[in-house]
Amino acid sequence: MGAYFLRRLLLIPPTLIGVTMLVFLITRFVPGGPMERMIAEMRKGGDGASRGGAAQSQALSEDQLEQLKIRFRMDQHPVAGYFSWLGVWPYADLRKKIEFGPDEKDQLIRAPGTREPLKILRSAPGTFSLTNPDGSPPDGWQWRALPPKPNTKDIERVEIFRKRFSGLLTGNLGESFRFNEPVTDVIAQRLPVSLYYGLLTLILTYVVSIPLGLFKALHHRSPADNVSSILIFAGFAIPGYALGSILVTFAAARFGWFPAGGFTSFDFMEKSLWGKTVDILYHSALPLLCYLIGAFAFTTMLTKNQLMDNLAADYVRTAVAKGVPFRRAVIHHAFRNASIPVVSNLGRSLSAFVGGSFVIERIFDINGIGLLGFESILDRDYPVVMGIVVISSLLVMLGNILGDFLVALVDPRIRFD
Repeated sequence: MGAYFLRRLLLIPPTLIGVTMLVFLITRFVPGGPMERMIAEMRKGGDGASRGGAAQSQALSEDQLEQLKIRFRMDQHPVAGYFSWLGVWPYADLRKKIEFGPDEKDQLIRAPGTREPLKILRSAPGTFSLTNPDGSPPDGWQWRALPPKPNTKDIERVEIFRKRFSGLLTGNLGESFRFNEPVTDVIAQRLPVSLYYGLLTLILTYVVSIPLGLFKALHHRSPADNVSSILIFAGFAIPGYALGSILVTFAAARFGWFPAGGFTSFDFMEKSLWGKTVDILYHSALPLLCYLIGAFAFTTMLTKNQLMDNLAADYVRTAVAKGVPFRRAVIHHAFRNASIPVVSNLGRSLSAFVGGSFVIERIFDINGIGLLGFESILDRDYPVVMGIVVISSLLVMLGNILGDFLVALVDPRIRFD
């Protein structure tokens, strides 16, 4: 069985590469990318200025378009761009163009990004060399000649750049187009909130649903079972986002029992430790109810139905006939077999830790990963989209492996070969 799980773990890297490559290529070929959005916004601004009386052109020059391509990493072939994002192909993200007049032989410049001084020498037309001011070779900086601009044949153009390996494998997911911050920082700011709701939802679901499902199976068709079934099916039929809208309208806006949104109050930092705990729980009550309603109903009915099927099996009746107490037969025999689908679903729920529901997060103004991913897709913030895809895909695969492990742990008869 150990060899099986080892193979599953070894399959994670190629699967992750396949998923991320597919999403990366889709972001490159789908129309309406970040460059198109920025150009459209600039043109819209230009139209507004023209209507206001300022007749200035908003057309972008070739240099500006090239800078935009470098900014959004659209200057590479999509396949090369993916491997650069992965960190196995070098990318020249620091570049600077320099112009030499007919009589110029050298220039002292500042390197882009690092601002370190560099000296560029022209020994012959189209031939240049880069050194430090003291004549020593620079660290990684290179040059390449550029074609002259129209009507400026006497002016030579050269670009200095430095390539580096920077990507997923080096711990760099790029920079967010929307926030102008590293993607890791943007996700790290939202991750604690999603982990809080995901972990609390998972714990409450299984702590309440499994005992309730066990109770309903042992008291099938009793008044308590019938009443709880009505409530459970009503909860299962109501989508979480619909319940969220109702709760915000009545429990928050009309009656003021709970806050309408947010994760904490404005004076959260001024409260004591107990006050902060109460404040977070107070703000979490309504969103948690929306998160729990669907998973709670599903897990409860799954536990009940599986347990009832096992209680009707021959091995349970045989155990009771041989003198095994009914309580022991239920707990140590029927429930163990009935819990296999439940624990299998537990492993596959691991991705819900960070996924959440962007609709619920939008209703309650929760800055979680779900809402971040949704807004990043709308804003074409592809580095953030790729970062969330990596985390979600990794959690799904780990969750599947965890589900298989829990099934083998619960049922010793199961062997993965």
